[in-house]
Amino acid sequence: MAASSTVRSVPKHQVFLNFRGELRYQFISHLAKALTDKNIQIFIDEDAEKDQPLSNLFKEIEKSRIALAVFSKLYTESNWCLDELERIKERTKAGELKTIPIFYNVDPKTVRYQTGEFGDALRKNEKRGVTDDKMENWKEALAYVSNLLGFEFDGKRV
Repeated sequence: MAASSTVRSVPKHQVFLNFRGELRYQFISHLAKALTDKNIQIFIDEDAEKDQPLSNLFKEIEKSRIALAVFSKLYTESNWCLDELERIKERTKAGELKTIPIFYNVDPKTVRYQTGEFGDALRKNEKRGVTDDKMENWKEALAYVSNLLGFEFDGKRV
């Protein structure tokens, strides 16, 4: 009887970048270039339309092996980022994705406990009618991912 072997296909995108738009032409552009210069495939939502279904980005998360969640002071202003983070957390907990948090000019404890301006921006969503369940899912995702081993970056060149 011939032995069967399982061939694991390599995802199209090895690294999914999750970040708030204000970093796109600062830190993220440098990070993306550094990764691609090392022949690391990335997914960055360069061409994502505001009205594009989030499910399209979820598919890209599912194709990825690694996610970099780049937290910044304005991160929680974006429901889109938070929804992506929720999916990233689910896949990470299931062992399907490795996630590395990067804290860009924000303290990990601020993300973990949603304090200061970071937390204030998140809580504004409650006033905009975001459901309690959705808020709880986002808070859990922020706490979970911010507890993973990651990096702090103060925006200064090293």
